[in-house]
Amino acid sequence: MSFSGEIKEELSRQNSSGRHCRVAETAAILSLCGKVLITENNHYCVKIQTENLPVARKYFTLLKKTFNIRAEVSVRKNKEARSYSVVVRRNHEAVRLLREVCLLDENGDIHECMSLVHNRILKQNCCRRAFIRGAFLAAGSVSDPKKSYHFEIVCAFPEKAQQLQELLQQYGIDAKIVLRKKHHVVYVKEGSQIVELLGLMGAHVSLMQLENVRIVKEMRNSVNRKVNCETANLNKTVSAAVRQVEDIRYIESVLGLHKLPENLEEIARVRIGHPEASLKELGEMLSPPVGKSGVNHRLRKLSLMAEQLREGKEESYD
Repeated sequence: MSFSGEIKEELSRQNSSGRHCRVAETAAILSLCGKVLITENNHYCVKIQTENLPVARKYFTLLKKTFNIRAEVSVRKNKEARSYSVVVRRNHEAVRLLREVCLLDENGDIHECMSLVHNRILKQNCCRRAFIRGAFLAAGSVSDPKKSYHFEIVCAFPEKAQQLQELLQQYGIDAKIVLRKKHHVVYVKEGSQIVELLGLMGAHVSLMQLENVRIVKEMRNSVNRKVNCETANLNKTVSAAVRQVEDIRYIESVLGLHKLPENLEEIARVRIGHPEASLKELGEMLSPPVGKSGVNHRLRKLSLMAEQLREGKEESYD
């Protein structure tokens, strides 16, 4: 099972104690994957279709426990997957359901309030969290956190996407919207915010799984950064030592180390004898010992001498 499937399985087994929260969750499911069919006799039929069994099971349970409606369930199989349909066929039950979830106005027209302020379903904090949970169950997904961090809810209309974006932003979630083909996708890329979203929806087991993956990835990235930094520093040190030895060898072949001042001759011979040593270690080998800055200063003078000799500017260093 995918990580999204595991989250939906976990969320499908949660039952809100408050009826108002169950109404909000039902409203979100119907809003994002529901269809309303109206016959010639002006009879209503409400249907959702999903390929996710936990979603169909959760919606069926919500209808039964919240509205005392026993819906019809059908399964359609094809080569790739199964799809589940949950249908409320009785007109009086469909109308009552649509009115309670605020999808049917007094004139019998299908209408949904997208305002977070005026929508009575979203008045309470617990109901807003239930609405987010229902929206995710209906049209959401989360990528495998071992590969990437990506949370999204797919909406058919821009107004619904904007409503969800504003709802998530109330919880400090930096949700964005992108147009993908004909759909408007509300998405979140930040791992810590996806963790917060899972907590808001009540997917605490999945939250811990994601946190464990994040911890391992952050530790691995931290180790890689340290190794890369240490490797870069080592390469830099080795490259500098190689250049220093080359410069000293050149001075030795052209001029002779015995012509150098005593302090430069000493550091030159120590460097040749210990090409792998650090500046600190070289300084400790001198008599008397010299600090890193002093060693670096002498080696830089030797490099400058080598450069002048290569340019034919031979001078006396007695």
